[in-house]
Amino acid sequence: MRSPEDLLEGLDGEASSASMISGASSSSSPYQPTTEPVGGGQQRHGGRHHRRGAFLGCDPTYLAGTFGRLKIAQVVLALISFICIETIMECAPCEGLYFFEFVSCSASVVTGVLLLMFGLNLHERIPQINWNITDLVNTGLCTIFFFIASLVLAALNHKKAAEIAAVIFGFLATAVYAVNSFLAVKNWRINSRQQNTRQTSDYMRARTESRDVDHHPEIERLDG
Repeated sequence: MRSPEDLLEGLDGEASSASMISGASSSSSPYQPTTEPVGGGQQRHGGRHHRRGAFLGCDPTYLAGTFGRLKIAQVVLALISFICIETIMECAPCEGLYFFEFVSCSASVVTGVLLLMFGLNLHERIPQINWNITDLVNTGLCTIFFFIASLVLAALNHKKAAEIAAVIFGFLATAVYAVNSFLAVKNWRINSRQQNTRQTSDYMRARTESRDVDHHPEIERLDG
């Protein structure tokens, strides 16, 4: 027969082994609720901030794409037009020159800002603004005003080389802005059509499911 001391040692061994098994099963079970310390939450929160900060950087996909190249060409042409018109020291009359100067300067600044916003992913920092519509409005207005300014300057030019160059670059900028506006409107229509199709399909699916429930009330009773 086993002594009382041996029985106690056996019970202690079984208890310890049972506790080890239960601890292992609880730690390996995927359905156990997991809790993290406060420090872990702070680290994860900091990591989330770090991922947001990763948006700040050059976006080669946009810059190498069609709209990125068009935006770069717009800034370059508008800036060259402004430089050409700034080299003219004498004019009479000067209204056409001043108007072209204002249009080329404004277009280069606003388009340059939009290029930075899209090229560096800064527009994702301000989701409250619809940047696609903003860009479309800018390209449309620049197309109209650059065309008018170039036409007026061509009609009132004084046969100077800088003035002729400004007119040429002004019409080139008008063409680039017009192409950008056309492509932007085309993409906007395609996206709107896809969104309407998706909404229609969701509506038809919901109506079909409601009709199935009306024709088969036992389905609703089973779900309840």
